Amino acid sequence: MIYEVLRSRIIHLELAPESVLNLSELAEEFKVSRTPIKEVLLTLQAEDWLLRQGSHFIVTPLSLERIREITEIRMVLEVQANIWAMQRINPQELKELEQVKERILVFDASLGNKAIVDFDSTIHHLIFKAARNIQLTTMLERILSHYLRFWLAVPRHIEARTFFSEALQLIDAIVAKDEKGVRECTLNHIRNSVAEIMGTR
Repeated sequence: MIYEVLRSRIIHLELAPESVLNLSELAEEFKVSRTPIKEVLLTLQAEDWLLRQGSHFIVTPLSLERIREITEIRMVLEVQANIWAMQRINPQELKELEQVKERILVFDASLGNKAIVDFDSTIHHLIFKAARNIQLTTMLERILSHYLRFWLAVPRHIEARTFFSEALQLIDAIVAKDEKGVRECTLNHIRNSVAEIMGTR
């Protein structure tokens, strides 16, 4: 529970990049000793959410080098995951994808960036799950969660209709068993995500 709360705060920028976490304050907030807090912080450090500087834990900074490295990994792993999802998806998951399409088409464009990126994460999770590879899904969801921090750091409102247009194309390609389309949609989505974050789109 403490892990989930702190991880969510980091992802949603409630704990700002480079902010220092105080063990005593966290122990008091969660009404536990410092030991379980330290164990959680060590887990978050192992997942690259935190850095250790002496006795202090610091929220990992956002940097251009970090987004570049994450993007390189996504370009390889996410393409393969989406292709496996296309090949392995079952009828129930196809039905869920169609429901996602319906939700996209009626998505409230006035909602904030947090609602948009959280829904995008839900879409990715459904597709990754259909790939039937738990290890790959775990890696990609962690990478995607790191990506969400960059999205939420964007100072402007994300245009939902444009943002989700690529998801609609990807879903259509998966349903049609169009491997070339899946590959192209995935790569375009990743490139456009980076451009949006960098403000160059």
